[in-house]
Amino acid sequence: MTPNPLAKLDQAIDLQLSQLSTSFRFILDVTPIDAEDVKEAFLAGDVVEPTFTYREYIIDPEVLQTVLHSIDVGRVQDTTVASLLRNKHRELDLQLSMLRCRNSADFRNLSIELFGGVHNDLLTAAESILERVEPAPWAGERLTAEQFLALANEELDYYRELEPDVDIHAEVRHDSTGVMVSDNLLIIGPETLVAANRANALVQHEVGTHLVTQVNGSHQPLQVMGTGLAGYDETQEGVAVLSEIAAGELTASRLRQLAGRVVTVHRMLVGHTFRECWEGLVDDGFSRGGGFTTVMRVFRSGGLTKDACYLRGLLDLLDHLRHGGEIDAFFLGKFSLQDLPLIEELNARGVLHEPVILPRWFDSSAGRDRLDAAAHLTDPVDLIQGEAA
Repeated sequence: MTPNPLAKLDQAIDLQLSQLSTSFRFILDVTPIDAEDVKEAFLAGDVVEPTFTYREYIIDPEVLQTVLHSIDVGRVQDTTVASLLRNKHRELDLQLSMLRCRNSADFRNLSIELFGGVHNDLLTAAESILERVEPAPWAGERLTAEQFLALANEELDYYRELEPDVDIHAEVRHDSTGVMVSDNLLIIGPETLVAANRANALVQHEVGTHLVTQVNGSHQPLQVMGTGLAGYDETQEGVAVLSEIAAGELTASRLRQLAGRVVTVHRMLVGHTFRECWEGLVDDGFSRGGGFTTVMRVFRSGGLTKDACYLRGLLDLLDHLRHGGEIDAFFLGKFSLQDLPLIEELNARGVLHEPVILPRWFDSSAGRDRLDAAAHLTDPVDLIQGEAA
């Protein structure tokens, strides 16, 4: 193995932050374990304003925050690494503070600080999408959780053939809903149904982007690039939606979903109730069940604004590409567009390694051609492919 070029002290502090990052499961810990049961009761009219149940913490967030506060990032010697690790330390502090006040107004305020809110230009873009893109209810084949797991495992096998030591996995978990990635694991809720015409796009989103960058980042001398540098979520989700475009499967329904998430975050922040937000989505043409899931994601744990970052990250990355930027560097690990200059500097200095694996969706001429075409579009509605394109 190539020796780590960072000073031993910098490596130690990086390792401490990386290990602390993996000692709790932020998205899992803020996601209800009874969402499907509550959804059924809500849609039946038995519940007006739903409440949810959450999993027990593996380690008390207060304990983890005490450990975090003992890590002195001010001692990091490399100035670029110091800037990145200071921001990561602050992000972890915010996440742990959110876990400590789960299901409270403070959670929502901290979420705005961590993930941002909804600026006027983003809201305008989202509302324009909902106004101009007609709802397209899906009446085709759907894959069950087990069928989607099989598809995901085929994709994982593709990467294992490229690099046998790749440590990524997928499983159906009964304490989860939907599809999400936590560290090196793709988690599928047992009630998950995936539209067949969107299945490959979802695989490329979760496996070909989130898990691939986790693998590449975990092999960097800077370990936190595997768990994610501060603010990485927005750019990660933007790259992941680009993977759906590269796969040729960014459908009208998917674009409306991303816009619906933005609008719902905005409605929550201006004071609408869960039911009012749900009714608003139904009025916007969303299905009753799909609308519930979108609102649940936004209202979980007291108000999580993260879902606005999918469309925001996509639009920012398309603007980056349109102005001559590239996305190759984003396969080095998990980091934000804002930190790209710092990552490029570390790469130019030889601090970082080349990616262990490249996403299948990027490592194909068809995928790159679709990305090139998308980079020249200024209207998000023109990105729609396949269904109702």
